[in-house]
This record gives sequence, C-alpha cells and structure tokens, in this order.
Amino acid sequence: MPTLHQFVPTLDPGAVGTHILEAQRVLRAAGWASEVFSEHTVGPYDGRARRYTDYGSDVAANDDDVLVYHLAIGSSVADWLLARRPPRLVVDYHNITPPEWFAGWEPSVAYGLAWGRAQLRRLAPRTGFGLADSAYNASELQAAGLRRTEVLPILLPDHDGTADATRVAELRAEPGPRWVFVGRLAPNKRQHLLIAALHAYRRAYDGSARLDLVGGASSPTYESALRAFTRDLGLTGAVTFTGPVSDSERDARYAAADVFVCMSGHEGFLVPVLEAWRHRVPIVAWGGAPAVAGTLGDAGLLMPEAEPEAAAATVGRVLGDPHLADALRARGDARSAQFAPGRTRARLLELADALAAGIADRPGLAGLLR
Repeated sequence: MPTLHQFVPTLDPGAVGTHILEAQRVLRAAGWASEVFSEHTVGPYDGRARRYTDYGSDVAANDDDVLVYHLAIGSSVADWLLARRPPRLVVDYHNITPPEWFAGWEPSVAYGLAWGRAQLRRLAPRTGFGLADSAYNASELQAAGLRRTEVLPILLPDHDGTADATRVAELRAEPGPRWVFVGRLAPNKRQHLLIAALHAYRRAYDGSARLDLVGGASSPTYESALRAFTRDLGLTGAVTFTGPVSDSERDARYAAADVFVCMSGHEGFLVPVLEAWRHRVPIVAWGGAPAVAGTLGDAGLLMPEAEPEAAAATVGRVLGDPHLADALRARGDARSAQFAPGRTRARLLELADALAAGIADRPGLAGLLR
C-alpha cells in the first residue's frame, strides 16, 4: 500500500487544515495509507491528527513513505523532521508572511514567521521536491534553493454554494450595499484600508453602505486598533467584526454581499476569492499584492492604487454598473472551474503517484506529469 503522511505544526480549521484533511480523505479513498501528524490540534479537529513524535514509534516508518510537511510558520515539527532526514521529504509551501508585517504589532508572531523562513532555507537542500499552492509560492521555493517544484492548489471539499436562506434574508434586510472581506484580522491583510475605503464610499456614493469583516484575529493588537479606527470614523454601526464564525454564517455573509473587496498587501494564494466565486460575488482587489492578481486572473476588477479613495471609486463603478457586475460574475464562474475540487483532487493523486514512484527524485517531473 503506498503511503503519504502529512505533518503540520498546528491542525486547525483554516485553509491549510481544510486542505490537509481533504487531501487525506482523497488519498485514503484511492487506497493510500495516510495519517496526519501535528504538534497542536485546535477545536473541531481534535482527534484528527496524531502527535508528530508518533511517527516511527506508534506508526511504522519506512524509507518508501512520502512525508509532506506543510510550511507556513516556524515549528519544532520542521526541526524534528530535519533531524530524522527521511528519504522522501516534500515541502508543501503555503507562504510565510514576511515578518515585518507583524513586527510592530505582534513580535512573537514576527519571530515565528522569521523562524519559518529560516527553516525553509534549511529544508530546501534536504528535500528534492516542493509543492506550492500558487505559482508565486513556487517562485519563493525556488528562490530558497528548491529547484523542482509543482503547483497544487488548495484542496477544498465539495460545496453547493448555497447558504441558509433565512439568515441571508436577515442580512439583506439591513439597508445599504454590503461589502465583505473574509480573512483573519492581520496587518498584511490591511483591513484598516477597507474601513477607510468604506468611509470614503459612504461620503461620495451611499451613506448606508456597510462592511462585514469575517474571521478571527491573528493580532489582537491590530484588532484593537481596527475597532478604535472604526469608532473614530463614526462607522461603529456600519462595520461588523464577526470574529470566528461557522461555515454556515460565513456562507451567509458571502451570499448577502454585493461585492468582495480586498486591500491585502501580501497573500500567498487568497482562498476567499474561491469562496466568493462560489457565491457569485463580484470581486474588487488591489492587484499589487503577491499572488492576488495571479489567483484572480480576469475574474476580478483590480484597483489601480492601494488608496481608500481609489477603492471607493472602483467599488462605485462595480455597484453602479449591473452589466459590469454580471460580467465579473461570469468571469468568476469560468475562473473557478480552474480550481474545481475534482480537478485539484486529480492533480493531488497524479503528484502522489509520481512521488511514490520516486520520479520526483529526478529532474523532469513536470514533463512527466503534463
């Protein structure tokens, strides 16, 4: 039985955790042995991962095992794997936010990010192959010295794109056009610019517009500053900080939205755009952030500048032109097909077969798989 085990510092319900468990489900359905190992497991995923030190003790370790390490921050798990020197170690890189984004807000997070980037440089010469969920992330792997890479987009479970009709009706009953952004409150995601853009839009276009910021916080200090900024601008009733929400509530916020707006300064992939496409929400984004333009393609309207007034004008253009909004929805439908779960699952199994066969140990993997 072919074996592919996954290692991660923390298994939690974010995009990486969802990807890991979906990959495990797909592999097991195809006849693979596949366990998830972590140092920490959060909330609803309790019991879904083994302790990473169980590998080689409670779980047999073999030289033919493919071990995939999911890298997004520094961790003792990476050091442990480096010390073991497994023959078939693969890095699946989900991007590490440059630590300077957090340095002034959460020094401990900045340390973890810098640690992760240092570990990437140590992992590169120890593994012959790397996976990345975007072309941008693959370029970062190559810059770190890992020359053989392939892109495997984030795996998401099947989803019918529907949301609870009663909850959506409740949200839509609130007056004004509704903006939404989904993602952790974090300095690199620059929710402060979204709040400032909403303020500019309300002054120039529609004073009843509102903004939903959906997700927990990676920086409590930044969250406090966002809430204070909202109060200072007189937007307390117009900006909703949902905190962590259920999948159902998240889907309802998408379904009730008129536009998805992103002002992020750094992203490795930006999974929420896939979710926005599922709910046929037009997307407006600043395209200067790494990976954002590459993920969107032509299925979003890119802002010319990362300025609140430019964002307000771009949103105003979309909300004021139904034909443009419909065109963006149609482009989103087409672009979304590139990331369809069935297509990504097939890609996972294709890559896994090559890794198990040892093809990734030799140059030319890309040519063999395409």
